[in-house]
Amino acid sequence: MHVAAVCALALASSAVPTRQALAASASSRAIAETAPIFADTAVRGGFQLVGAGRVPTIVVDPADAAVVRHAADDLSDDILTVTGQRATVAAAPAGRTAILVGTLGQSKLIDQLVAAKRVDVSRLKGAWESFVIATVDRPAPGVDKALVVIGSDRRGTAFGVYEVAQAMGVSPWAWWADVTPKRREALYVRAGVHRFGPPSVRYRGVFVNDEDWGLYPWALKTFDPERADIGPKTYRKVFTLLLRLKANTLWPAMHHTTAPFNSDPANAKLAEEYGIVMGSSHAEAMLRNNVGEWKNDPAKFNYATNPDGVKAYWEERAKANAGFESLWTVGMRGIHDTGMVGPKTIEEKVALLDKIIADQREILSKNVNADVAKIPQIFVPYKEVLGIYRAGLKVPDDVTIVWPDDNFGYIRQFASPEEAARKGGAGVYYHLSYLGYPLAYLWLSTTPPALVQEEMIHAWDKGARNVWIANVGDIKPAEIGTSHFLEMAWDIDRWRGKSQKQFLQDWTARNLGPNLAAKTADLMDRYYRLNFERRPEHLEWQPKAESRHLSSYTPEEVNARLKAFRVLVEETKTTGQQVPPELGDAWFELVEFPIRVSAAANMRFFAAERYNELVDGQQAMARSAGGAAVEAQAEITALTDRFNNQIAGGKWRWLMPEEPADSQWRIYRARSIPLPGAGLTADPGKFLSVVDNAGPVGALTTEAEAFAANTGWRLIEGVGRGKGVMIADAAGASLSFKVDVPASGLSLQLGVLPIFPDGQGGDIALDVSIDGGPVQRVSWPRAVGSPAWAQGVLDNLLKASVGGELSPGPHTVQVVARTGRVALDQLRLAAPEDVPTHENH
Repeated sequence: MHVAAVCALALASSAVPTRQALAASASSRAIAETAPIFADTAVRGGFQLVGAGRVPTIVVDPADAAVVRHAADDLSDDILTVTGQRATVAAAPAGRTAILVGTLGQSKLIDQLVAAKRVDVSRLKGAWESFVIATVDRPAPGVDKALVVIGSDRRGTAFGVYEVAQAMGVSPWAWWADVTPKRREALYVRAGVHRFGPPSVRYRGVFVNDEDWGLYPWALKTFDPERADIGPKTYRKVFTLLLRLKANTLWPAMHHTTAPFNSDPANAKLAEEYGIVMGSSHAEAMLRNNVGEWKNDPAKFNYATNPDGVKAYWEERAKANAGFESLWTVGMRGIHDTGMVGPKTIEEKVALLDKIIADQREILSKNVNADVAKIPQIFVPYKEVLGIYRAGLKVPDDVTIVWPDDNFGYIRQFASPEEAARKGGAGVYYHLSYLGYPLAYLWLSTTPPALVQEEMIHAWDKGARNVWIANVGDIKPAEIGTSHFLEMAWDIDRWRGKSQKQFLQDWTARNLGPNLAAKTADLMDRYYRLNFERRPEHLEWQPKAESRHLSSYTPEEVNARLKAFRVLVEETKTTGQQVPPELGDAWFELVEFPIRVSAAANMRFFAAERYNELVDGQQAMARSAGGAAVEAQAEITALTDRFNNQIAGGKWRWLMPEEPADSQWRIYRARSIPLPGAGLTADPGKFLSVVDNAGPVGALTTEAEAFAANTGWRLIEGVGRGKGVMIADAAGASLSFKVDVPASGLSLQLGVLPIFPDGQGGDIALDVSIDGGPVQRVSWPRAVGSPAWAQGVLDNLLKASVGGELSPGPHTVQVVARTGRVALDQLRLAAPEDVPTHENH
């Protein structure tokens, strides 16, 4: 169904082939299927596309879609970047070689080739966003050889053109992350046919959100100062990035700082040119940006009391955008990210929302398409709306239900078989960046690909195959996560069964070259693991005894954490010295900056904490820790300045904030860390010596993967505290452990990830028995917004005690999943007063 490459080979003899001939043919096909499109030297059966004095014409029919011409123009630029030679884009070939680009039914030359059976397009006809890349001899008079790109539709053709660019070595992030392609003096094409598509998910895209600190000030002051906003110039770059990533959908920026997308008709017109399907977030029904477009009294954004006013507001957009390809959000919430106003009881909310959706569909049928079932529509049960849906809301069968995560990467509900079987099917809205309770994470991108992969593949397997949208914040900090998310949306099986490190190595090889891929993957794998335990934006704990925000880590755990970061930074610096100069900017943006600045944020917080703890009794060490904290702050400032003002000649000025950035939305962002004054600090060497000599911790911890016996659990590497977590896909899965208790006064504590079980987000539940004794049920309620949930997502861990104090010596612990999708991270021995208790019986 998905990405495939097939070589067009035929047996030379018409006689019945021998077993050896069949084997040889199969072997040749297998080699061709995995062979790259391009080579650096001549290959048998292939041809030279670009070389000294040789450059192809890129042929596009003027009648084809605008996005095809845009893609062809970009390919011309890409060939120039890679080879130093410019390929002309024209309506007819003008040399011995050509790149023929066209959409079925939209290009006369392509249709002629198809009619002459020069390229097999039987699998393209009627397919969604699929394409073929093939070599053809003598495709037109005067042309000896051609590389042909044929799409089933306009986006399929564009994707095919950008696939050719990637095959030449042009990263989708060439512009957005300054990934300079490797120079190639010549390009040789291998003979064959490569087939791609259809995609695993129909609508795949991103939500540009919370742009206040990065994308907006960058567009305002650096990239588009004439407009002084995020407008067509910026969106052109966003649209091109989406197409290079084989995505097709955008929810545009919508904060109060930014002019609404549709306030400038040029934005929607450009989206249509680029074939981008425009949608809007869960809070922006009917493509209306309520923050910037609702000019009436906010109290009148109330369908219970002002239905005619709100309906007219929605109908205005339906009329204006009827001619564009859109993904219409139905339902209603407040003006921004708030609940719907008006009804009080859950029954009233269900009734009103049922009426709202019916009225919205009437507007769509009247203005967009009389057959409303043919209009792509989504309903996003986000935050409080999920409760309304569960209370009995009737979503029309052709509307896609887009299930949200809990804002921290854990999907709240998966489609039931009945929900998945609906005509509109299901989708997912997923956060790689978030502004909101209990604490935001906007600065760096630290959600592990392993977690995203586990959640999204499970969602797809449960039927979420129509819409995938990732909230990527300002785009720039989330390059790796965005790539991973959209690669799975294009081909769900590409990373199925692969580890986080395998993905990172592959991605790094494609973007930063193969020589350092293994080491860079190791560095980024450790980056994600360390920051999964606590994100750099979440270095704030609930106050203990007084208003100081002390962490829950012991000094030994802090020292080990800081040591791990310091080792990671030193290895990153050493590896960076081997990066080719032309990739230096990309290396800094994608690898060095996030690793070094997250390490500095941890040093700043924990060294300042150590200063506060020791200043009254151990002043020498306290002042040394204070010096380390101040030095870490200086490091953050210097790295941020380098990102904004030095990298790529200042191209990204104003894009990267220094977190905590300002006083905006302070309720959702960690507080500034008070640092000691200059006269109260000393050389950090004394403190850093203690950190660098820290020993291993965890003698009282048994990682879940260190089981003695396993029935029905599997390992997910890249999340959790050790190598990974063990996840049970179904109730009844069992793990057993050998635990040695070194002293009296200790009891058993379990730690699980705060994921949601299958079904409607009920409790996580385990049965635990110690030494064959009575079974004890341990459960964790998954109530989003509750204090337990908030602590769980900030820690990426839920903890609970089991039984009382254990006697010293060896013990056997058996853990049985009582629900599907329980992710056990570790067993820990702890003093009873340190262990929370959760519904044990």
